[in-house]
Formats: sequence, C-alpha cells, structure tokens
Amino acid sequence: MISVDGLTVEFSGKTLFKDVSFVINENDKIALMGKNGAGKSTMMKIIAGVRTASKGKVNHPKEVVIAYLPQHLLTEDHCTVFEETAKAFQKVFEMQAEMERLNKELETRTDFDSPEYMAIIDKVSELGEIYYAMEEVNHDAEVEKTLLGLGFKREDFTRPTSEFSGGWRMRIELAKILLQKPDLILLDEPTNHIDIESVMWLEDFLINKAKAVIVISHDRAFIDNITNRTIEITMGRIYDYKANYSHYLELREERRAAQIKAYKDQQKFIEESKRFIERFRGTYSKANQVNSRERMLEKLEIIEIDEVDKSSLKLRFPPCNRSGDYPLIAKNLSKNYEDLEVFNDANLTIKRGEKVSFVGRNGEGKSTMIKAIMGEIDFEGECALGHNTEVGYFAQNQASLLDPELTVFQTVDNVAKGDIRTQIKNILGQFMFSGDDIDKKVSVLSGGERTRLAMVKLLLEPVNFLILDEPTNHLDLRSKDVLKEALLAFDGTLILVSHDRDFLQGLSEKVFEFKDKRVIEHFETIDDFLERNRLENLQQINLQN
Repeated sequence: MISVDGLTVEFSGKTLFKDVSFVINENDKIALMGKNGAGKSTMMKIIAGVRTASKGKVNHPKEVVIAYLPQHLLTEDHCTVFEETAKAFQKVFEMQAEMERLNKELETRTDFDSPEYMAIIDKVSELGEIYYAMEEVNHDAEVEKTLLGLGFKREDFTRPTSEFSGGWRMRIELAKILLQKPDLILLDEPTNHIDIESVMWLEDFLINKAKAVIVISHDRAFIDNITNRTIEITMGRIYDYKANYSHYLELREERRAAQIKAYKDQQKFIEESKRFIERFRGTYSKANQVNSRERMLEKLEIIEIDEVDKSSLKLRFPPCNRSGDYPLIAKNLSKNYEDLEVFNDANLTIKRGEKVSFVGRNGEGKSTMIKAIMGEIDFEGECALGHNTEVGYFAQNQASLLDPELTVFQTVDNVAKGDIRTQIKNILGQFMFSGDDIDKKVSVLSGGERTRLAMVKLLLEPVNFLILDEPTNHLDLRSKDVLKEALLAFDGTLILVSHDRDFLQGLSEKVFEFKDKRVIEHFETIDDFLERNRLENLQQINLQN
C-alpha cells in the first residue's frame, strides 16, 4: 500500500538513519520503537509528508489518505468543539457545495454546445463519481459518537475550543483524524493526555475499525494491545519484527545474542589472521597467503552490536521519619467553581503505608482533590494531613517550579544526601540526561526535559507521603521502569493519579474512583479494578454513542 524507499536523514553531517526501506500493508498495526534521538518522530513526519528526507522517498497511490497526530499541537481557533470536529468532513462538504454550484450554473447557461459547458458537465460527472461512491454517512451522528468515545460530554459540544486544555484539544484533533477514516493513521504519543477509559476506547477503535496504524508510545500496555508488528530504529538502521512489543523484546534479545556470538567469532578470526600475518610476513612460501589475509582484513566489515541499555540501577527513596497512623483524613469534602460542581461530600481516609490510586475520566476532579489536599485551593469540609507527615508532591505543572538558573546537575545535587550523591550521573542517565546535558541550565530545557528533571529531584527527597499526578507523561519506558521499581520499594504512603495501566499495575491496593461528582472507595487492587471495569466501561461508552 505505502512503500518507504531508501530514506536517509542527515543533520549537520551526522546521519540519523541511512537507506531505510519497508512496506506498510493495509492492516499493519506498527509500533515504531527506538531510544530517544534514534529518529522515530522524524521518520513519522517524513511518512506524514510534513518534512522531507535527505535521500529517498515515500510512495503511495493518490487516493491514499494519511492522517497524522503530532505529539505537540500548535492549533488555535474559535470554533465550538462540534464545529471544529466536523472539519474532518470539510472536503466532503466542499465537494458537495461545488457540485451544487456547478449544477446551478448549468441551469442558467444556454451555450449547450460550447467547450465551457461541456467542461462543467465533465467536472460535475467527475465529482459525482467520487461523491456518490462514498459510503453514506450521518456526519453529525459520527461526530457525536467519536466525541463521546473520547470523553467529551454532550454539553461540551457547544463550548468554544479555547476553553479546553491542551490535552482536550489533542482529543479534538484525534477525533478529526478518526472521522476521516484514513488508510494510515500516524500517532505520536497519543495516550499522554487521555484517561484510561478513553485509551481503552481508542484501543478498541484502532484494533477493530482502523486500517493501517503506526504509533510511537511509551505506554507498554497500549502498544502491546494494538500492534502486530514492531519496527525498531537503532544505530541508523531498522529491524522489522512481525510481533507486538513484548514478543519483539524477546526476539531482540535473541538477535543481540546472535550478534554477540558473531562478533566474538569475528574478533577471534581477526586475531588469528593477524598472528598468521605477523608470523609469516617475509616468508616466501607464505607470501600469497599473507597478502590474501591482509586484503581480507582490509575489506572486512566489522560486526556491530546494537545499543541496548543493560544498566540495572535500583533507585530507592532515601530514609525518612515515620508518619502518624493516618497521613490523610478528609471528611465531607466539596468543591465548586462558580456553577460547576466538581465533587460533593467526599470522604477519604488513608492509612500509613497504603498505596492508593485515583482514577476517573479527565475533568471528574482527581487533580482538584489533590490541590485541596495540598491546600492550594479553597473547599468546603475538612481535610488534614496527619502527624509528622512529610509530603513529596509531583503536580502536572511541577516542571515550572524548578529554578531556571541552576544546571541539571545542580538541581539534583542540591537535594541528594549521603552515598546517593556518587550516583547522580547514573541516575540522570536513567532519565535521559547524559554527557553535556547535565551542565545545561534549566531555563533552556524543553517541557518534557523539565518534567523528567522534576521527577529525579523528587526521587531523592526524604518524604513519607508521595502524591503523584500523572508522573509518567514525559518518561520513556526505561525511566518509567526505574520510577516504578522505586515506588514498589517505597515504604511510605502513596497517592497516584495515572492513565498508564502498565505503570499502575501492582502499585496500589485501594482505588478511589471519581465519577459523577462522587468519590467512591474500592477496596481492591488497581489490577482488579481495571479488569472488573474494562468491559463495563467500554459498554458504557458504546451505549453513550
């Protein structure tokens, strides 16, 4: 369907990848993998047609529709949610309007035998052939169904898009993409700003209704569930596996084992050849053999072993003081923003050492509750932290609170205590800060880099009560693994808000569900809660449609 032929990308003399070729078939669901900086987003942009390669090209038939959702949106408009989403059908509406205009023109013209008249008839026929070949669609109903599936409420449809956060605006763009029914959907980190239920809806859509898909994601459960093929970009080339992510990891280990064996065999051959050359150089009877081996070594292509991070840094939170028996007690908590009721009469009691999850759709009050607990907003009711409770708080805007004048290294060094200071460079490396990165000032870091740095800082602070609001949005799989291992080993109290199911699993034994202005306590693990609610939630979303 779509062929990628000999792509090469060079930046300032450095080759990102070279002579890459592969074919995207009709029902391929491809995970595009590779370490940060390997060229995943660049590859996706080239396929989307928003940038060009140094060499090579992407070929596909004219009628193929490719839809691209970038990681960072820069859109701005003043339409309502429904109007903006309906722009997905803009070409259809324009075609319909053009046909109507041309037909009216034919009604008024009398030059029936003129070339101009015949040209209009040909144009109407051409448009009509395309238009009437399309599947008949109730456009308004499709817009409604898609918006509801992505977490919008009916009352949101008439609100201007300017009232919505970047995450919700991303959903509008995603809705427009899904409604175009493209032949290929390109998604760069699509789950970063959508809640668990919407991720599940998106999974269902991509698996059952989408054609070809290429996705870049650090959400392991999401890519495992939707993909049947994995393309890894590494060291300037690609490896193509007909397997989902988990199976790909196994196959990659087998590949590296074979590479290591081949590399060792080759090094052994090189050493033996060099010894032979040194031993018999100048020996007349062996001259041809010596020359032959020298030429062979000159032409020999050295086997490379693919880069894989084999480090196993185990990061533990530093020791802290013991808190009281109940780090948090909240009674009859209510919060309203003017006419908007967020939650009403909520009660939370969290014991020392408990790990709990806050779950629910975006906008149901999870972050608002955390702000109430932290005393950042006014509310009705009672909310108190317990005796000797030392809070480590990671908010979604945590990156903005870092000192812009400090370097990356200084930011972490200022909070690190004891032996852990000897591992600062290793820790920063686990969170994708290496080489000269550690000497950069915070002021020049991107939003994602600042978020990762704020997480490292939190990991080194001695606290006994952690409150984490969407901590994984800008972390890669390796960084998330480091954080999760630290949280599993953390012996304090934890409140966790996250839409990343793979990250959540195993991390909490109690769930507070935010739904319909209520906070419902579930005495079950997050794994049990997600399993019990998976089909139920999907059915509810489909019923809303």
